[in-house]
Amino acid sequence: MNLPNILTITRIFLTFLFIFFLLSPRLFDKVLALLIFSLASLTDYYDGKIARRRNLITNFGKIADPIADKILVLAPFLCFVQLKLIPAWMVILIVSREFIITGVRIFALSQGQALAADKGGKHKTVSQMSTIFFILLFLIGRSIGERFNLWSVKVEQMSKIFIYILMLIATTLTLSSGISYLWKNKGLLK
Repeated sequence: MNLPNILTITRIFLTFLFIFFLLSPRLFDKVLALLIFSLASLTDYYDGKIARRRNLITNFGKIADPIADKILVLAPFLCFVQLKLIPAWMVILIVSREFIITGVRIFALSQGQALAADKGGKHKTVSQMSTIFFILLFLIGRSIGERFNLWSVKVEQMSKIFIYILMLIATTLTLSSGISYLWKNKGLLK
């Protein structure tokens, strides 16, 4: 087991730890959830970088890394639905796209082809991660505001409108990048 693969497995473990703290009602746990999510996001960045730089790319890593990435992104979205912060239909579309594209990539690997992520996928990931970070900051801010009687209905409404707009952007980029990815790789699907 090399370092990039260890980082990939660590990302999955950190995601489950993140969920535990995110769903706790305590402010300190929400802050821990943000820190854990940040650390897990860093493992995503460094596992690929180290694997390419040190030529440590493995078949396990080719399959496990995208799966770990999906777990890292989809878990927060599912928790946010449970917390009634985002609409379920958006998450269903995002989950569907992620499963379809991951399936195509795994199928391509079984055919001896590695399909790299494209620009649309990178933009999608940035929008999803930015949305997750904003929602985590919102949860922390709301907890602090409520503790010190600084939170109002208006702040709550404005924040939720902004979250909805961020989710619309993330969902749109997720779907458009998925359609584009399928179109570019349509030959593989024939």
